[in-house]
Amino acid sequence: MSQISYYTAEGLKKLKDELHEMKTVQRPSISNQIAEARDKGDLSENAEYDAAKEAQGLLEMKIAKLDSIVAYARVIDNTNIDNSKVFILSKVKIKNIANGMEMEYMLVAENEASLKDKKISIDSPIGKGLLGKKQGEIAEVQTPNGIIQFEIVDISR
Repeated sequence: MSQISYYTAEGLKKLKDELHEMKTVQRPSISNQIAEARDKGDLSENAEYDAAKEAQGLLEMKIAKLDSIVAYARVIDNTNIDNSKVFILSKVKIKNIANGMEMEYMLVAENEASLKDKKISIDSPIGKGLLGKKQGEIAEVQTPNGIIQFEIVDISR
Protein backbone atom coordinates (compact mmCIF):
# COMPACT_ATOMS: atom_id res chain seq x y z
CA MET A 1 0.00 0.00 0.00
CA SER A 2 1.60 3.23 -1.16
CA GLN A 3 0.77 6.70 -0.10
CA ILE A 4 1.10 10.04 -1.83
CA SER A 5 4.18 12.05 -0.88
CA TYR A 6 4.76 15.70 -1.68
CA TYR A 7 8.03 17.03 -3.06
CA THR A 8 9.60 20.14 -4.45
CA ALA A 9 10.36 19.94 -8.17
CA GLU A 10 14.05 19.73 -7.22
CA GLY A 11 13.44 16.88 -4.76
CA LEU A 12 11.43 14.83 -7.25
CA LYS A 13 14.06 15.34 -9.96
CA LYS A 14 16.71 14.06 -7.53
CA LEU A 15 14.64 10.91 -6.87
CA LYS A 16 14.09 10.31 -10.59
CA ASP A 17 17.81 10.81 -11.31
CA GLU A 18 18.69 8.29 -8.60
CA LEU A 19 16.21 5.79 -10.02
CA HIS A 20 17.56 6.30 -13.55
CA GLU A 21 21.12 5.73 -12.34
CA MET A 22 20.09 2.49 -10.60
CA LYS A 23 18.37 1.17 -13.71
CA THR A 24 20.90 2.26 -16.34
CA VAL A 25 24.24 1.99 -14.51
CA GLN A 26 24.00 -0.22 -11.44
CA ARG A 27 21.66 -2.89 -12.87
CA PRO A 28 23.85 -3.60 -15.97
CA SER A 29 26.97 -3.57 -13.79
CA ILE A 30 25.56 -6.25 -11.48
CA SER A 31 24.40 -8.30 -14.48
CA ASN A 32 27.98 -8.21 -15.80
CA GLN A 33 29.32 -9.32 -12.40
CA ILE A 34 26.90 -12.26 -12.39
CA ALA A 35 27.93 -13.26 -15.93
CA GLU A 36 31.64 -13.09 -15.05
CA ALA A 37 31.12 -15.16 -11.89
CA ARG A 38 29.03 -17.71 -13.82
CA ASP A 39 31.88 -18.11 -16.32
CA LYS A 40 34.21 -19.18 -13.49
CA GLY A 41 32.57 -22.56 -13.18
CA ASP A 42 30.79 -24.40 -10.38
CA LEU A 43 28.05 -22.12 -9.00
CA SER A 44 27.54 -24.15 -5.82
CA GLU A 45 30.90 -23.03 -4.41
CA ASN A 46 31.20 -19.66 -6.14
CA ALA A 47 31.20 -16.87 -3.54
CA GLU A 48 31.46 -14.16 -6.22
CA TYR A 49 28.30 -15.45 -7.87
CA ASP A 50 26.42 -15.58 -4.55
CA ALA A 51 27.52 -12.02 -3.64
CA ALA A 52 26.54 -10.67 -7.06
CA LYS A 53 23.10 -12.37 -6.88
CA GLU A 54 22.55 -10.93 -3.40
CA ALA A 55 23.57 -7.45 -4.60
CA GLN A 56 21.17 -7.84 -7.53
CA GLY A 57 18.31 -8.73 -5.19
CA LEU A 58 19.00 -5.74 -2.95
CA LEU A 59 19.21 -3.40 -5.95
CA GLU A 60 15.95 -4.70 -7.41
CA MET A 61 14.28 -4.16 -4.04
CA LYS A 62 15.56 -0.55 -3.91
CA ILE A 63 14.41 0.04 -7.51
CA ALA A 64 10.92 -1.30 -6.75
CA LYS A 65 10.63 0.90 -3.66
CA LEU A 66 11.85 4.02 -5.48
CA ASP A 67 9.55 3.25 -8.45
CA SER A 68 6.61 3.19 -6.04
CA ILE A 69 7.68 6.43 -4.35
CA VAL A 70 8.08 8.21 -7.69
CA ALA A 71 4.73 6.87 -8.94
CA TYR A 72 2.90 8.37 -5.96
CA ALA A 73 4.99 11.56 -5.71
CA ARG A 74 3.32 14.90 -6.28
CA VAL A 75 5.07 18.21 -6.87
CA ILE A 76 3.88 21.07 -4.72
CA ASP A 77 3.43 24.42 -6.41
CA ASN A 78 4.61 26.85 -3.77
CA THR A 79 3.39 29.93 -5.66
CA ASN A 80 -0.11 29.50 -4.21
CA ILE A 81 0.90 28.69 -0.64
CA ASP A 82 -0.71 30.91 1.98
CA ASN A 83 2.04 32.59 4.00
CA SER A 84 -0.24 33.38 6.94
CA LYS A 85 0.33 29.87 8.36
CA VAL A 86 3.15 27.33 8.30
CA PHE A 87 2.66 24.65 5.62
CA ILE A 88 4.90 22.28 3.70
CA LEU A 89 7.46 24.32 1.67
CA SER A 90 7.12 27.29 4.02
CA LYS A 91 10.37 28.94 5.06
CA VAL A 92 9.99 29.58 8.76
CA LYS A 93 12.17 31.75 10.96
CA ILE A 94 11.81 30.60 14.56
CA LYS A 95 13.22 31.77 17.85
CA ASN A 96 13.95 29.45 20.75
CA ILE A 97 12.18 31.11 23.69
CA ALA A 98 14.62 29.64 26.27
CA ASN A 99 17.88 30.92 24.75
CA GLY A 100 16.76 33.51 22.15
CA MET A 101 18.54 31.69 19.32
CA GLU A 102 16.95 32.23 15.88
CA MET A 103 16.96 29.62 13.11
CA GLU A 104 15.41 29.43 9.66
CA TYR A 105 14.15 26.21 8.10
CA MET A 106 12.10 25.09 5.14
CA LEU A 107 9.52 22.41 5.87
CA VAL A 108 9.73 19.58 3.33
CA ALA A 109 8.73 15.94 2.82
CA GLU A 110 10.61 13.29 4.81
CA ASN A 111 12.80 12.20 1.86
CA GLU A 112 13.99 15.77 1.20
CA ALA A 113 14.94 16.63 4.78
CA SER A 114 18.53 17.80 5.21
CA LEU A 115 19.76 19.81 8.18
CA LYS A 116 22.80 20.84 6.14
CA ASP A 117 20.42 22.53 3.65
CA LYS A 118 18.19 23.82 6.47
CA LYS A 119 15.30 21.60 5.38
CA ILE A 120 13.35 19.78 8.08
CA SER A 121 10.68 17.14 7.63
CA ILE A 122 7.05 17.95 8.29
CA ASP A 123 7.00 14.59 10.10
CA SER A 124 9.78 15.57 12.54
CA PRO A 125 8.83 16.78 16.03
CA ILE A 126 9.74 20.39 15.16
CA GLY A 127 7.97 20.17 11.79
CA LYS A 128 4.81 18.80 13.38
CA GLY A 129 4.93 21.49 16.06
CA LEU A 130 5.26 24.30 13.51
CA LEU A 131 2.58 23.16 11.03
CA GLY A 132 -0.50 25.38 11.03
CA LYS A 133 1.01 28.03 13.30
CA LYS A 134 0.84 31.76 12.44
CA GLN A 135 3.49 34.44 12.77
CA GLY A 136 3.83 35.48 16.42
CA GLU A 137 2.43 32.20 17.76
CA ILE A 138 4.37 29.91 20.08
CA ALA A 139 4.92 26.31 18.97
CA GLU A 140 5.50 23.80 21.75
CA VAL A 141 7.66 20.92 20.54
CA GLN A 142 8.00 17.69 22.51
CA THR A 143 11.60 16.47 22.52
CA PRO A 144 13.37 13.75 24.52
CA ASN A 145 14.66 16.52 26.83
CA GLY A 146 11.19 17.98 27.38
CA ILE A 147 9.08 20.64 25.72
CA ILE A 148 10.85 23.39 23.80
CA GLN A 149 8.98 26.55 22.87
CA PHE A 150 9.60 28.30 19.56
CA GLU A 151 8.16 31.64 18.51
CA ILE A 152 7.24 31.93 14.82
CA VAL A 153 9.16 35.06 13.80
CA ASP A 154 8.51 34.99 10.04
CA ILE A 155 6.88 32.81 7.37
CA SER A 156 7.81 33.07 3.69
CA ARG A 157 7.99 31.03 0.48
